[in-house]
Amino acid sequence: MKRKYIIGLIVIILLALIVFRLASNKKALNEKNKPVQDSVVRIPVKVAQAKEQLQAINLVKTGSLAPFKEAQVLSTTNGTIQQLRFNLGDHVTEGQVLAVMDTRIAQLDLQKAQSNAAKLRRDLETYTELLQGQAATQEKVNEINQNYLDAANQVSQIKKQIADAAVKAPTSGTISEKLVEQGVYANTGTQIATIVNLSQAKVQINLTEAEVYQVKQGQTVKISTDVNPDNVFMGKITFISPQADETHNYRVEVTAANNESNPLRSGTFVTADFSRKTTQNVLFVPRDAIVQSVKDASVYVVENNVAHLKPVRTGIEQNGMIQIMSGIKAGETVVTSGQINLKDGSPVSISK
Repeated sequence: MKRKYIIGLIVIILLALIVFRLASNKKALNEKNKPVQDSVVRIPVKVAQAKEQLQAINLVKTGSLAPFKEAQVLSTTNGTIQQLRFNLGDHVTEGQVLAVMDTRIAQLDLQKAQSNAAKLRRDLETYTELLQGQAATQEKVNEINQNYLDAANQVSQIKKQIADAAVKAPTSGTISEKLVEQGVYANTGTQIATIVNLSQAKVQINLTEAEVYQVKQGQTVKISTDVNPDNVFMGKITFISPQADETHNYRVEVTAANNESNPLRSGTFVTADFSRKTTQNVLFVPRDAIVQSVKDASVYVVENNVAHLKPVRTGIEQNGMIQIMSGIKAGETVVTSGQINLKDGSPVSISK
């Protein structure tokens, strides 16, 4: 009896173990077959806020000095150069006679033309009297009158040719080139000399599209040179090109009074400081926020932990920041690091 009790107890224990094992296996299978819930993968990024600040334009460019005025002295008539009244480096004034052409042939032509004109004038007077007495025809008088007018015109032309034989300086300045010598023959339009006027310093500078909109006509500019850095000239913008060149740059000219005792010379490299403060608030973001190139710029804006790609138009760069002219507003959060892993609509987590 006791033996049957023990065997029954063992059977019950084995059955309990089997049931427990089956239940454990079922639970494991259920856990294994349970659908896996999707987890959102958020890309870690660093961000910054777009902020408005008072604009301070820091713009320093290198340019070259050009002559304030530069003019070519040209021969106005054919002939031998009888006199040259200047030397290389001379200072000349506007209207000063620089060269005299040989006019002996022209003087002979003038005498002939004056004699012919005088004869035709007498003929005209004679035939006019004959016409009044009906001893000449109106056609004959008209013919002589036309010949007289032609001769008088020829006299005027020769006189002008003789006057043009005195070649005058078209502007004041310094003779920078002497291209002929006394005694040589020169045709009309032959260049005799070049005059450079350095009474004012004219600086030519190329500005980019973003830079040219930060300057204005009449703005004061500081001009200095490496040769004499302590000598600072105060100039003003006198010209801003309305059209870009092939490299998409705009030519700007700054004019300043030159130093008469120690003038800046044409071709000298100068530094032009356009820096100034404005009362305008400008929107800036870190330069690292810009995606792609500055000309085709975009930024990722974070809204509710989602990055949205927005195109923007940029302006000037200064101190690691870049101006945003349109595309986003002040206070918006832009991604400054981690953009390489983003696309429009990517979920993000903001790293400190």
